[in-house]
Amino acid sequence: MNKVNLAEKLALFDTHWDPKVVASYNGNDVMVVKFQGEFPFHKHDDTDDFFLILDGAVTLDQEGGASVTMGPGELCVVPKGIVHRPRAETEAKVLLIEPAGEPNTGDSGMPAAAKQHI
Repeated sequence: MNKVNLAEKLALFDTHWDPKVVASYNGNDVMVVKFQGEFPFHKHDDTDDFFLILDGAVTLDQEGGASVTMGPGELCVVPKGIVHRPRAETEAKVLLIEPAGEPNTGDSGMPAAAKQHI
């Protein structure tokens, strides 16, 4: 058993939209990431998308639906198959959980992040 300090892990990188794996369990990756700007609209056909905001504000836009804005301590799960995009006007720090190997870009056609373990 090892504890993970999320603030320390987030201080190790400055890139945006580049999730870093900080722990794994039951075939899932727990990741920290920094958001700034807009990510492309995309969907995940086989898995839900979990977002927990650690710092800043993130808006999740749903294609054809209402947007959800979250701040620190708030989370949202986007059900599989829903076309969505996260965006942040200023830098936000986020915790993600998804199955290991799931591309963060879904079906957007954009190259997926490497998801380095830190």
